[in-house]
Amino acid sequence: MRTFDTLVSEALAADVAGWDFSWLDGRATEERPPWGYAQLLAQRLSTASAALDIDTGGGEVIAEAPLLPPRMAATEAHPPNVARARKRLGPRRVDVVESGPENLPFANGSFDLVSSRHPVRPEWSEIARVLVPGGTYFAQHVGPASAFELIEFFLGPQPANRRSRHTDTEVHDAEAAGLALETLRTARCRMEFRDIGAVIWILRKCPWWVPDFSVEDYLPQLRELDARLRRGDPFVAHSTRHLVVARKPD
Repeated sequence: MRTFDTLVSEALAADVAGWDFSWLDGRATEERPPWGYAQLLAQRLSTASAALDIDTGGGEVIAEAPLLPPRMAATEAHPPNVARARKRLGPRRVDVVESGPENLPFANGSFDLVSSRHPVRPEWSEIARVLVPGGTYFAQHVGPASAFELIEFFLGPQPANRRSRHTDTEVHDAEAAGLALETLRTARCRMEFRDIGAVIWILRKCPWWVPDFSVEDYLPQLRELDARLRRGDPFVAHSTRHLVVARKPD
């Protein structure tokens, strides 16, 4: 294994824009949920007439779909991701709009399908507003206490945050916005980190995990973890996911 300083330098120099995780190949793994979200979304996109993907990142998931509806739009709030999504999806005539999820820049009843993989937070009232009557919200959400083994390694116990993103709360909020939950599936997936560069990179990629993260501020923890990883003991955490299908009543 390369030196601690080399691994740190690599991780700090690496690109973290978009939602491409290929930089972690050979350095970290994450078990995938059993339902195959991208494939299921592609099937729905192939039969939709107008669709919106919220928090699209760099447009990676939409780009996997072989067939897109006649009208396809996507929103993304992070400017580097917007640029990447436009470059990736522009040739397929996808309208990529720089916007957060709280005020979607579309008219009421604009889409028969709204989707999102790992939204920052589902703004249920906005989702319901832009759906046509009978339209569907299809998404994969991050669940409660996802990757908390790693988060709490750096921050210590976070009991107040462990119920954030709980399915009970999301069902309540979706129904309060006028949507009817048709499907809710959950999964807990194993993650393994094998070198300290992978840990640093993922904390840069997902800055909300450890909001004040820097190598300098967390150097003792990083060196402790590096020593553990060099002994061949990967750091194990668990991501949680849920598949959501909600419908706006006719």
